[in-house]
Amino acid sequence: MDQHTEHNSQESPDQPHLLAQRDGIKRPPLVLNKRTMGWISSYVSTIVESKTPLWWYISIAITSPIALLTPLLICYLVSTGVGVWGNNSPVAWAWDITNFVFWIGIGHAGTLISAILFLTRQKWRTSINRAAEAMTLFAVVCAGIYPLFHVGRVWKVYFLAPVPNSNAIWQNFRSPLLWDVFAVSTYFTVSILFWYTGLIPDLATIRDRCTTKIKKFFYGILALGWRGGNRQWRHYEMAYLLLAGLSTPLVLSVHSVVSFDFATSVIPGWHATIFPPYFVAGAIFGGFAMVLTIMLPARAIYPQLHDMITPMHIDKMCKVILLTGSIVGYAYLMELFMAWYGANPYERAAFWYRAFGPYWWAYWSMMFCNVISPQVFWFPWCRKNIFVVFIICMFVNAGMWFERFVIIATTLARDFLPSSWGMFHPTWVDIFTFIGTFGIFTTLFLLFVRFLPMICMFEVKAVLPEANPHYGEDH
Repeated sequence: MDQHTEHNSQESPDQPHLLAQRDGIKRPPLVLNKRTMGWISSYVSTIVESKTPLWWYISIAITSPIALLTPLLICYLVSTGVGVWGNNSPVAWAWDITNFVFWIGIGHAGTLISAILFLTRQKWRTSINRAAEAMTLFAVVCAGIYPLFHVGRVWKVYFLAPVPNSNAIWQNFRSPLLWDVFAVSTYFTVSILFWYTGLIPDLATIRDRCTTKIKKFFYGILALGWRGGNRQWRHYEMAYLLLAGLSTPLVLSVHSVVSFDFATSVIPGWHATIFPPYFVAGAIFGGFAMVLTIMLPARAIYPQLHDMITPMHIDKMCKVILLTGSIVGYAYLMELFMAWYGANPYERAAFWYRAFGPYWWAYWSMMFCNVISPQVFWFPWCRKNIFVVFIICMFVNAGMWFERFVIIATTLARDFLPSSWGMFHPTWVDIFTFIGTFGIFTTLFLLFVRFLPMICMFEVKAVLPEANPHYGEDH
């Protein structure tokens, strides 16, 4: 065996480019049109460096006033009282907790794309992970508003922190509210560290390309003195791997803890062991739909992003939505089956009321949006049609909100005693506070797109064929 043949026989199995050549497997490229490393740096950096486009000013002029609705109405809430929300007895949890669980669920796809797909070496994540991670942070910011002000006296919220205090009052560790504080704060902290760590090499690229001293100083501070040396890369890769390892159990634990808010109760329709996996699958389902909801417009605004966010990326995300949507549909049917098979009249009545009571419209909207609409992704032509994908994602976003509303409001509206039955109707404060959170989310994302690289440049470069040290060799 000559030296060249011996070298080829020792190729590592984690070099898909070489295996594709040797085995004759034709794999779709992760970057189209044979783009080079220089082009990737130049194009992604140009989005940040170029003059602010008119569409961005128009968009921010629309979303910023909408975002202001939430802080203004929160001030009104604190000065007037929680009664301005539609919460009542027996529906003490209503739109506030519904929207909290909705936004927390949206935040799960970013960590999943970045952490779990990174650990499983799925290279197609490289083009979408940065925006998905940013989406996670913005969604958690919107989610944290609701439980914070749901407590009523927000100026006493520091009692939730498990630290010694002058009143010698310790927290009730059996309270779901305290579980949420620990879960969400841990998730947000690890997610922001994970996101910022991945940004550092690209921030250094922007810093080195800046033409003004102010920008160079600003991005230089953010880049933490990154120079791209071997020692820095070695420490970076270890830190990123550890953060990915920390983030992976958080994907599963955070929404499981949120589901315990319901599953550990004695309310018919809530105390079910299927809730943790059901909530996690639903969070990934809704999160991936939101990733596509924000990335497809960005891809349309910047056409050359088509070379990095390819039809293959969209196809894979649609398949994940189809899988998790099928799991969610299975959970819905299992809930109905267990209510029937368990022979508990109160459990049966709870599910009958969901489907055929006054809130029937929310239940059947949930079933259509979450179970039926994603099934079109079985057909390849639907996964390839951008308009179909975007419409289905909007259905999924709406369906996941309906799911949380059905679980919370419709279950509580029928208490154990008929004398305690009552309907929930959102007030104008409820509605406009929720609309304002969409303004906050969109405004933060627009600021992210404008001032930070929304594509992870160095990771996209690493999946190019020329990144392989054996690129160009004649095998």
